This record gives sequence, structure tokens and C-alpha cells, in this order.
Amino acid sequence: MEILNPSDIQSQYGLKTLEKLQQAGSKGTSLKLGFPKECNPDEKRICVTPGGASVLVANGHEVLVERGAGSQAHFPDQEYADAGATLCDSPDQLYRQAEIITKVAPPSPAERKLMQKGQIVISALHLGHVKPDFFADFIAKNATGIGFEFIQSTDGGYPIVRMMHEITGSMAVQIAARYLETNQNGPGLILGGISGVPPATVTILGAGIIAEYAARTAMGYGAQVFVLDTDLGALRRLENALDRRIITAVANQQYLGAAIKSADVVIGAALTEGHKAPCWVTDPMVASMRAGSVIVDTVIDQGGCVSTSRPTTHSDPVYTEHEVIHYCVPNMPSNVARTATYALNNVLVPYLIDIGDAGGFDAVLWSSPDLRNGTYIYRNMLTKKSLSGQFDIPYREIDMIMASRM
Repeated sequence: MEILNPSDIQSQYGLKTLEKLQQAGSKGTSLKLGFPKECNPDEKRICVTPGGASVLVANGHEVLVERGAGSQAHFPDQEYADAGATLCDSPDQLYRQAEIITKVAPPSPAERKLMQKGQIVISALHLGHVKPDFFADFIAKNATGIGFEFIQSTDGGYPIVRMMHEITGSMAVQIAARYLETNQNGPGLILGGISGVPPATVTILGAGIIAEYAARTAMGYGAQVFVLDTDLGALRRLENALDRRIITAVANQQYLGAAIKSADVVIGAALTEGHKAPCWVTDPMVASMRAGSVIVDTVIDQGGCVSTSRPTTHSDPVYTEHEVIHYCVPNMPSNVARTATYALNNVLVPYLIDIGDAGGFDAVLWSSPDLRNGTYIYRNMLTKKSLSGQFDIPYREIDMIMASRM
């Protein structure tokens, strides 16, 4: 029997798009799909790999990629060209030609000016930082907005969010371990301890996907792990998933205060999908922590769950408040851009194929609950009640908009 090298297995199976090649049927339509280079220098991801581009081209679609869009994820322009994509020299050229723009970060003000009438934009929304003028720009252009945070499958899961949260949870502990080191002005601790020296204590706020992967990684290091959440059912599920190797508690003031005070690392992961993150940790709680302790607020892109958190960048990721090191980078998976790009590609490419096979975006809304759930602006109307309440903008349910146009 042939013995395969692990790197060959990864190359052959782990890093390839697994979509089935299929030419669009008679009901399908050819789409012009644009993948721009992110204008934020800290955002290194792109939503499609060269392999994903070849799948889209094979399904009859025109793929437009801005030059340099994949370079920081180590996907050179030539690989996209070899896959059949057209390389655009500027974002203006790409936005003028594409029907659907698929990107990672929310469109910046400059990018929103480039949007064309009736264009469809699929991206993250970052609810903690978006302003009312963002939605006004979409409505003025009669553009359709689909948000990563809202794309929800029929099983109740959020496929894109889950992928990024798995990466974020794993990275959070890895980052915290680095900032506990002496040369990072930390207290000089190792997460797992050694014989005769107890491990560090990691307190995780929330019991969702970020928390699960953070807990798995922290336990892999050998740390003592506490997890707090307001949802007792979520704590039970996490205990079962991790074989009760963690300590859990309900996130009330008493338990929160004690857990924060005793922590060497706090991972902020409290989040309800589609809503701004709840703020659980107060200034006095942070002030009670030991000097040199580390807070990694992984939900800062949704507003953060620690009162002392404020957004930082990959180029300047930390600051100190109350002698506690804070790491609050909104787009953490960008620092593992290649892995994150594969993850985004594997979720988004099938959705784009579905749009073409259905005959366009209006048609796919009837057959794809995922994309219907993901749409937050459609036909000049905000379609999410949660956004309406947050930004005081009138809304209308997307089902009602669709029904009214039958």
C-alpha cells in the first residue's frame, strides 16, 4: 500500500476547493464577479483562491480580480490569471464591470462611492463600527447588501462566522501566550506551567464557537480554563464537547468579578450573532487584575465585551490600561490570511454558483434561505429589525419585499 506524505495529503485534499464542477444549466445566468483588493492595509485576506476562481469560470462566470488582491495571502496575480480570471488594474475598473462585489471588510466611504447602481455587495458588516451613513449610501445606490454576520443556514448555524470564529478562538490563546512573555512586557508566565509550577489561568467570556476553540487551544497548552456565560445551556454543551475538562460558571457579577480578578488571561468572546456584543467587564474589574495580565477582546469588531477595550491594528496591536495588556484587533484572522482565505473561499464560492444557477440574485432569494437571511439591504430598504433599532432606520422584512414584487 502506498504511504502518502502528510504534506501531499494537505496539498491534495486540505487546500483544494471541493465544489463539484458543473456548467450552468439553461435556467442559469453568467455573472460578473468582482474581488477587489482590500483598502485597509491590515486586511490581508481575499474571498476567493485561484482554485475557487477556476471553479467559478468553469461554471460560466466572469471573474474579475484586482491586481495584488491576493498577494498578502501568498496568491500571486499569475495564479488567478492561469485560473481564467481577468486582472483589473484599479478598483474603479473592477467596480464598473462587476455585478457582484465579494470582499472581506465592509466597503469604506471611498469604496461606496465606487459602487454602481443596483450592485450587490457581499462582505462583513462589523456592527460595532458601522455608521448610519453606511446604509444611506447603499440605499442611495439601490445596492443590495449581504453580511457575513447574517448568512444563516437552515440548521441555525452561521457558516462564514463559524469559520472565522474557529480561527479567532485558536489565535486568541496563541496571541495571549506571546504577550505573557517578559520581552513583551508581560509577567513572564508560560501558559501550561511545568513540574512544580502551576499553570496560568485563562478566563473565557462566552460559550460559543470562539470560546470553544480558545478553550481547546488553552487546554492544549496546559492552562487552567474557566468559561462564563449567561446561557446555562451553552455552558452545558461546551462542557460536553470538552469532556468536562473546563470549569464553568454563570456570568453574574459575583462569578465574573472573581474570575476576572484571578485570571492571567481574559478572552472576550461574548457575542450574540447579528447584534452588538454585550459589555460584561467593567473598569473596576479590569483594575482588579494583576499587573501584566492580558485581555484579548476577540469581539471588538462587534463593539467589544470589555469596557476598557478599544480597536487596535495589526501594526499597533496592544495598549496598557490599569497595567493590563489589551489586544483588540478587529480582524484577527487576517494575520493568518492564507488559511482564512481558504476558509472564506470554501463557503462563498458555492453561494456564488447558486446565484448563477438560480438565474440571478432576485431568483436565488426564493431558493436559498442562507442568502435571504444574509441580506440586510434590498430594494432600497433595510431588512433587519436589529439594525433598525440600533440605527433608528425604518425596516421591512425581506419576505414582505419579495412578496410585494410577485
